[in-house]
Amino acid sequence: MSTALVILAAGKGTRMNSDLPKVLHPIAQVPMLVHAMRAGSFLSPERTVIVTGHGSEAVAEAAKAEDDTAQIAVQEEQLGTAHAVAQAREALAGFRGDVIVLYGDTPFIDPSTLERMIEARESFDLVMLGFDIAEVQPRYGRLIMDGDRLVEIVEYKDATEEQRAIRFTNSGLLACDADLLFDLIDQVSNENASGEYYLTELAALANSRGLNATAIKCDEAETLGVDSRADLAAADAEYQARARTALLQQGVTLMAPETVYLAADTVIGRDTVIEPNVVFGPGVTVESGATIRAFSHLEGCHVSRGAIIGPYARLRPGAELAENTRVGNFVEIKNAEIAEGAKVNHLSYIGDASVGAATNIGAGTITCNYDGVMKHKTTIGENVFIGSNTMLVAPVTVGDRAMTATGTVVTKNVDPDALAVARAKQENKPGYARKLFDMLKAKKARRDKKA
Repeated sequence: MSTALVILAAGKGTRMNSDLPKVLHPIAQVPMLVHAMRAGSFLSPERTVIVTGHGSEAVAEAAKAEDDTAQIAVQEEQLGTAHAVAQAREALAGFRGDVIVLYGDTPFIDPSTLERMIEARESFDLVMLGFDIAEVQPRYGRLIMDGDRLVEIVEYKDATEEQRAIRFTNSGLLACDADLLFDLIDQVSNENASGEYYLTELAALANSRGLNATAIKCDEAETLGVDSRADLAAADAEYQARARTALLQQGVTLMAPETVYLAADTVIGRDTVIEPNVVFGPGVTVESGATIRAFSHLEGCHVSRGAIIGPYARLRPGAELAENTRVGNFVEIKNAEIAEGAKVNHLSYIGDASVGAATNIGAGTITCNYDGVMKHKTTIGENVFIGSNTMLVAPVTVGDRAMTATGTVVTKNVDPDALAVARAKQENKPGYARKLFDMLKAKKARRDKKA
């Protein structure tokens, strides 16, 4: 049976107090919407429809960046969840199969839960997803069950005291045949205090037509929704805790797990050691047996086996570090290849560059890669010794086994085995320091007197 996803992402999220649409607020540096899309993608859906509203263009752009086949349906007015799903009708025209309705602000649904919903569809016309709440709360509708049959969903404000005591509550997610789903939605009424159309009516409507409805159960943590900045922080903390635990189980050493921040796509091999206060941005892969020392920041980079990074190092997008490389304190690497055994240990910037095997980059070295308009590349060969405080003005090449003298400004290519020296001749002028200081002190005294 084919599957389609309808992901509701139209809400403004007033309590977020933000110009950014709610579903684009990030968890582990990925928009919440993308988390929901990735969960649904495990079903290999034939179609994915994102229902947008507030900030529609920005939401659509983020959805398309994740899946360029995703279709966009716009909910011009936010008139409830059933009204939102109805906006996907045109995008699903001609589709035959099951529709799963997800929410862009509910990022933690496990793919296995979605698979169980599809399996339940073999026996039931409508499948809702519920969870047992730890504490009785008024915000959730209660799932009224008769054995495996879902009788109805009752909102807390409309429930009896007996119903309010029920802990099996509605998550809002559902699975249903596409044609039946839209048929049921056409019967949903807006005769309620909000004047809106809600998916919660579907269970009662299905039963009134002699159809079979059920609700399956998942862990409450999967249904964690985000409506405020506090919710966002809690969701991010939950994600980080899960991701750190997974790394520990995979054989990664986290010296202070609670201080390590991970992106959703961070990949770290076993026997890697991560010291405290390390931040991983998007697009980082660290191979087995590397060491990432304290207070380092990595983004869009690849670190090979045996490399030692930091402390206080910054790896930016395009940094490619081969095995047994060394990148030390207050070093920044951007769009550069650092070959096996090369070292950049102190206070240096290497950008738009290639550094050969076993080369040593001295403290304070800078590849001057930007002329104000364009970026240029620096190429440094193998077994090169770059003296401290060398400025490499790109485009420039330093050949194998060459050397630059401390304080050199390299503006021309350096041949293999050559020594480059490019600095002004030192001249000492006896007594000039005293004369200069006396002159400056006198000037300051005159200025202070006038003040």
